[in-house]
Amino acid sequence: MTVQGTVLRHAAFSAEISAAKINMNSTCQASSAYLQPLWNSVKNNENLLKSCLFPTVFSFSVNFVLCLPFFLLDMLGPCFSFFHRYKIWKDEPFNLEVWWLCLKKIVCNHVVCVFPTSILYGFMRPAYLPDEAPFLPKLIMDVVLGLLLFDTFYFFAHLGLHGVPWLYRNVHSLHHEQRKPFALTSQYSNMLEIIFLHCFALIATYILDCHPLTEIVFFIVNIWLAIENHCGYNFPWATHRLVPLGMFGGAPFHDLHHWRLKCNYAPYFTHWDRLFNTLIEYTEDKQNFGKTGY
Repeated sequence: MTVQGTVLRHAAFSAEISAAKINMNSTCQASSAYLQPLWNSVKNNENLLKSCLFPTVFSFSVNFVLCLPFFLLDMLGPCFSFFHRYKIWKDEPFNLEVWWLCLKKIVCNHVVCVFPTSILYGFMRPAYLPDEAPFLPKLIMDVVLGLLLFDTFYFFAHLGLHGVPWLYRNVHSLHHEQRKPFALTSQYSNMLEIIFLHCFALIATYILDCHPLTEIVFFIVNIWLAIENHCGYNFPWATHRLVPLGMFGGAPFHDLHHWRLKCNYAPYFTHWDRLFNTLIEYTEDKQNFGKTGY
């Protein structure tokens, strides 16, 4: 091969690389453009986003709004037979006092736990609002990776909360007062446990260095999945029915944990429980519920 031919081949190869980079940049810009109007409208509220009260108010508001439909379903359940037939414990009566008790505890936890940890995190990582929105594929990837990290942190912490008798009695037993969970019980926990849960979520987004919009989406999804896992309904459109290969537990998976205690420790995914042989599959006839633990 002549020197001239080698040069021509090198030039052609360089042109192909440049074209690929241009296409990649165009794809990224197009992907970012989908989220740019949304990010612009969010960023217009910069003072609100940087407020020390925003994380606490945001967390409580999202919890309250996402729990409200399940509150109505539980209260009016028999009137809506289409939805009521998917309730895991159909014979469990609606108890307004217990809902009110959980709501008061959640308000207290947000004031005493979520607010201080959010203030501390704000000092450690001051709010930065870039002009550009994140790329849509990266946002989705970071949310999924964040959930996997949170799931990992909580699995091993949860294992310890059940494995150490003192921790269970003094920290985690409050969450298990409700053997048949409902939506609000997702945040009905000891203050120390709430602080750790909040820190796990913050650490996950910190490790991934998430864009602020990604953080907002992650926290909404994380709160929703926690509520869905405690809602007490086995809907055919629930997340665990949509994720293939039994990789996601869902409400039936977590109901078994509340009933039997020493199983199904992961909050969302099932891989850690499979690896540690702590997974128990749910069956509609509830024969696998057996006797409650402890």
